[in-house]
Amino acid sequence: QVQLVESGGDLVQPGGSLRLSCAASGIAFALYNMGWYRQAPGKQRELVAGINSGGITNYADSVKGRFTISRDNAKNTVYLQMNSLKPEDTAVYYCNAANTLFGALYWGQGTQVTVSS
Repeated sequence: QVQLVESGGDLVQPGGSLRLSCAASGIAFALYNMGWYRQAPGKQRELVAGINSGGITNYADSVKGRFTISRDNAKNTVYLQMNSLKPEDTAVYYCNAANTLFGALYWGQGTQVTVSS
């Protein structure tokens, strides 16, 4: 059974930092491209950051320079370090695992991030 379990969401003041974690089980984690997406109320889900199986990263323009995605294949975990948070970063953040060769796509249940004073 595949599971992606996010953690680390919280209420934080503008300018603050959070680190999200996504622990994966039931997949060959090292072979998967991993991503963080977010969905704010009334908006579509959008890609925040991705890291492929080779460690290459990509970011949405809105988070470049503030967020960092990383992975630890030994722990089957992907992280999202979020600095200089803004109110517009408020959303439910979802972890995603994808492997086109296997035709596989999995989602976590999401973790709430709220940036407010």
